[in-house]
Amino acid sequence: MQASSRAIVSNQPGPHQDLARRVARGLEHPLRKPVADHTRVAFESAARWLAARADRPLILDAGCGVGLSTRRLAARFPDHAVIGIDRSADRLSRDHGALPDNALLVRADLVDFWRLALAAGWQPVRHYLLYPNPYPKAAHLKMRWHGHPVFSVLLALGGRLELRSNWRLYVEEFALALAQATGVVAEVERHLPGEAFLTPFEAKYHASGQALWRLMVDLPYAPDLVPALRGDA
Repeated sequence: MQASSRAIVSNQPGPHQDLARRVARGLEHPLRKPVADHTRVAFESAARWLAARADRPLILDAGCGVGLSTRRLAARFPDHAVIGIDRSADRLSRDHGALPDNALLVRADLVDFWRLALAAGWQPVRHYLLYPNPYPKAAHLKMRWHGHPVFSVLLALGGRLELRSNWRLYVEEFALALAQATGVVAEVERHLPGEAFLTPFEAKYHASGQALWRLMVDLPYAPDLVPALRGDA
């Protein structure tokens, strides 16, 4: 397979100097952003779908893109309910075949969807962040998931969290933020997918000769991580 994908270029030589402050702020101050109506409606529909499969453990595929990863996870875990979430209607509308019965694709804002999921008591057993937009410019730290105010919500959902990226620094920063927020130390490791690619990006980056990186950690369900739910904000 031949592919050409540019390596990530950043003006950061190492972890962002403002990372710890951003994480601390997110742990101390509630996220006040109102939940968008379209995401609330989408979540309610997803909740009904999940309720009809209440005997199946939940897997979240956050930022699922065109939904291939959701389909592949559903095939890999046929006894689970797999929900893929992406904000792009265009990506989700691309034809990659019928969805398995145990898979659902949802168009929603992840920031809002995660908050609604936590409020509803969802506890995914697995939670995937596959090649999120790295926002490599130093000025864009707050747009990376570990620099965003929703980070505590993401962690609070618990389960086996797996992050993959072709930018090692992104995964290293995530690990630092994770340790700061929870005390859990996670290893950043080289990921060798073989032929079992979960996303088109993973296949493209691998074929381009780029190193792939992964972090996996088992987290408890911990709503008290979120300041809005602690009653101290």
